Amino acid sequence: MADQPENTCAPRPSCPVGYEILQDPLRNKGISFTEKEQKVLKLEGLLPPGFNSMEQQVTRMMENFRKKSSDLEKYNFMMALLERDRTLFDRVVLDYLEEIMPIIYTPTVGRASQEYSHIFQRPQGLFLSEKYRGRLSEVIGNWPIDDVRIVCVTDGERILGLGDLGVSGMAIPVGKLSLYVACAGIHPSHCLPIVIDVGTNNVSLLNDPLYLGLKHERIRGEAYDALIDEFVEAVRERYPDALIHFEDFGNLNAFRLLKKYRDRICTFNDDIQGTAAVALAGLYGAMKMTGGTLTAQKILFLGAGGAGIGIGELIVSAMVREGMAESEARKRCWFTDSRGLVVRGRERVSDAKRPFAHEHEPVPDFLTAIRRLQPTAIIGVSGQAGRFGKDVLRAMADLNDRPLIFALSNPTSKSECTAEEAYTWTDGRAIFSSGSPFGLVTLEGQIFAPGQGNNAYIFPGVGLGIVTSEARRITDEMFLAAARTLADQVSPADFDQGRIYPPLKAIRAVSAQIAVAVAEIAWASGLARHPRPEDPEGYIKKQMYVPEYQRYV
Repeated sequence: MADQPENTCAPRPSCPVGYEILQDPLRNKGISFTEKEQKVLKLEGLLPPGFNSMEQQVTRMMENFRKKSSDLEKYNFMMALLERDRTLFDRVVLDYLEEIMPIIYTPTVGRASQEYSHIFQRPQGLFLSEKYRGRLSEVIGNWPIDDVRIVCVTDGERILGLGDLGVSGMAIPVGKLSLYVACAGIHPSHCLPIVIDVGTNNVSLLNDPLYLGLKHERIRGEAYDALIDEFVEAVRERYPDALIHFEDFGNLNAFRLLKKYRDRICTFNDDIQGTAAVALAGLYGAMKMTGGTLTAQKILFLGAGGAGIGIGELIVSAMVREGMAESEARKRCWFTDSRGLVVRGRERVSDAKRPFAHEHEPVPDFLTAIRRLQPTAIIGVSGQAGRFGKDVLRAMADLNDRPLIFALSNPTSKSECTAEEAYTWTDGRAIFSSGSPFGLVTLEGQIFAPGQGNNAYIFPGVGLGIVTSEARRITDEMFLAAARTLADQVSPADFDQGRIYPPLKAIRAVSAQIAVAVAEIAWASGLARHPRPEDPEGYIKKQMYVPEYQRYV
């Protein structure tokens, strides 16, 4: 990995001066320009005479942030800060991660995506579309930064659990890349958010006069595939070593595109692989808490889309590595979808689901499947709020001393149950994890700290490991290592509160450890272009960006 951008910028043609530097979010530092810098950079008179340190600016930002009356207003406030002073934005996020992350990421980013065309302020990435077909390389060349190492791209078809939001999905890559910066120290200049607009099937957006995307139904088939091919080749031409992170593609395309590109370029799909790794880490954490083993678990999924199947496949890989035959490992994972239990012989079972279609009589609903299969864990990836109702939770508590309840659908409004419901209806015995955050729960004098199975525990560290080792490919073994490493970061004190993930305040340290584990696999497997340093951990930590203002003179 090349050195991070310098933290000095003496006046020269490549460094703007005067009013121009105040408009450059990567170089602007507002009222933290010193008197000498103001003179040399021709800023005299363009700023108030008073000087504030970065710490003082952070205090001001948080004071104003907390005055906002809604989470969406807080989101808009943070995006406005990102657009004028990126370093200060990153410092605020890093210093107040537990408070800020639910605003710039799930759950609030879901609401921001729904309202995107109505709250739009300034472009924050690249908007590619079919109207640029044949010219994507030229259009990507319009991005002003030459050293991009992570591209996060969506086509907006399956934004969280909210469905097809078209070009409004841009809020998701922006949020994801903000977490690469805050959680793993990827420099913001190395991050590029992209949305590929191929239309939308969302009628309300098509009828919205303010909608900013193409107003026609989604293109499919060969035309769609050709556009994605052109996009991939254009990115590789401009940024040949960049990691391409696919995000929130619909089930129709997510698995297919991952299979098509994973052995050709450096890429992964976070909904499939990142979600799988964080869920597997939660299972590992639960086993450490209870003293159980992964191979002894029987897991029933509510939802059989990309996230669920991805989790199932990684669990199977983990069980196989623990000595179980693959056929037996697959029988430990069962799926239900809109038509009931996925079983062998059922009509219209997709290729992705087929390996998990086992011999069993048809079962029409989830509760009956629990009673028939007697799982130790249920994992919700359905995007359907409330599906883990009292009857489901009671049934799991009747079957297990410590039932595993993972309600992973995002945002919070789509969660299969709340933390309070999970603990209440299992008499406080549940080991609970959710996709979006829930607060502390007090039940009969005991305080529970619900675990958040947040992909932010996984993808930033994986990305850091990839860019520091300069890996050419990303493998399933890397995600297995990420899951094991994450579980190893959970302390006995966390277990005492029912938490199966480490606290978010430790996420930078967690990401560094995940990066080391991922990079070691790249080095051992011959996938890394950067030679292995004598001290991998020290080397990786040294590469992590810390948001501090540049010194100009």
